[in-house]
Amino acid sequence: MQINKRFIYRLWAIILLVWQIVPTTVLANESGLETNGVLRVGMEANYAPFNWSQSSAADQAVAISNSNGEFANGYDVQIAKKLADSLGLGLEIVKLEWDGLPPALESGKIDAIIAGMSPTPERRQQIDFTDSYYTSDIVVVVKKDGPYAEAKSLKDFAGAKITGQLNTFHYDLIPQIPQVDQQTAMDSFPTMISSVVSNKSDGYVSERPGAMAAVAANSDLTYVAFEEGQGFDTKEVDTSIAVGLRKNSPLKAAINEALTAIPEDERQDLMQAMVDLNQRGPSKGFWSDVASVWSSYGGQFIKGALTTLFIASVSTLFGFLLGLLVAIFRSIPVAKHRQPLLYYLHKLGDFIVVAYIEIFRGTPMMVQAMLIFYGSKLFFNLDLSSIVAALFIVSINTGAYLAEVIRGGITSVDKGQTEAAKAIGLNHTQTMVSVILPQAIRSILPTLGNEFVINIKDTSVLNVIAVTELFFITRSAAGSTYLTFQTFFITACIYFVMTFVATRLLNLFETYLEGADHYKVYTSSSYPTVKEESSHA
Repeated sequence: MQINKRFIYRLWAIILLVWQIVPTTVLANESGLETNGVLRVGMEANYAPFNWSQSSAADQAVAISNSNGEFANGYDVQIAKKLADSLGLGLEIVKLEWDGLPPALESGKIDAIIAGMSPTPERRQQIDFTDSYYTSDIVVVVKKDGPYAEAKSLKDFAGAKITGQLNTFHYDLIPQIPQVDQQTAMDSFPTMISSVVSNKSDGYVSERPGAMAAVAANSDLTYVAFEEGQGFDTKEVDTSIAVGLRKNSPLKAAINEALTAIPEDERQDLMQAMVDLNQRGPSKGFWSDVASVWSSYGGQFIKGALTTLFIASVSTLFGFLLGLLVAIFRSIPVAKHRQPLLYYLHKLGDFIVVAYIEIFRGTPMMVQAMLIFYGSKLFFNLDLSSIVAALFIVSINTGAYLAEVIRGGITSVDKGQTEAAKAIGLNHTQTMVSVILPQAIRSILPTLGNEFVINIKDTSVLNVIAVTELFFITRSAAGSTYLTFQTFFITACIYFVMTFVATRLLNLFETYLEGADHYKVYTSSSYPTVKEESSHA
């Protein structure tokens, strides 16, 4: 299930506008912190050298609070540690999608954004920023042996296929290139690197440190820096990065004071050290790279796969039960002339469940995840964990689909079955439980199995609320190693194994419910004769 993330960003802006009108619970205490004594910092952990994730605490990495076994490192992480120490606070790193950072901040999921974010005018309308903690220039990353490796000015990129990261000012700079072929924005730097390496794009716009890290990790790449007047027309606000805070946060003055204690030369040395940590040798071949990724992240892949299976299994079960209740409710016969009050109450209930079905079938799960996860905290101060939110979101989404599937199964049972049940004195409930549902559920088993397989794959959209499922781990590994294709190859294999095994188990279950190949038929004679009949005759 795919959706343009820019749409989500704008949708969240609308919600924040409503929030200014609707009274809500105060989310942070007077110190600007959600948890006393702890600075909760949000970042992608997927944007080297500013931030990335790794599988150990090596090189002064910090544990990621919402992804057990993952650690964050990079320039942003080290700056966050310095700021937390200066403020006398503990530090907690929360890994989130880039588009999820502003809503997480506004809703109180985090206290600050330290993620290489530039304080653009558009962002300043939504959140506050501190003074800058790093300033860079803008370059274009290209293939080392490509036609644009020797470019000196923007004019030299005329006709080039150039891209940039979604929802960043980098992408908005591309039209400054004459006759440029502006490509669709991409969601992450690893994705853009893969696009350039595979010749889908000729280059992408980046800050110099990000380009340095990409080149250090991939010997096929280089970057083009520009002399003054030959490159992009930017303002200092575009090329500097700052800490994002909630509007009027008390932390702003304290963080600005802490930043003044970090000299410029120390900042530059720290950035160079983070770039050096991304240095990697040349590739030893595809399978060697795959083995390297697995040796470093194999444990995380397995944890992510287990989380995916857990969410898909539990959510399919609860979604089935929810859909079953909705389908049964809609099938209850209520005579208007006999029970007028009950009839209108049933009509009202039917309207509500139909609205539920239409809303959750008619909107993408990614949008539902954003609204429920962040909206519950923003409007109701209900701080759902990622896993609880995931189970709830997938369950109600599955229930909406299965409600109609089960209703179709119920209506597919011949009406003569109901009439026969009434003839022997069964009421509606007894008829439904003993006669209709067993036949209906058996007929929809293939669809239930298909829904389970779909849920295994659709959990990938939950990475927008930082659920540590398989796709979430994959993005971390790809962002840390820059071996995007190799990493996603491993993930594709894992998804295939999960869905293949699930399908085969469901097929065995269906075969079991069909019963034996042969059965015994007894005659009405006082001395019954046993006849073997094939159930497939």
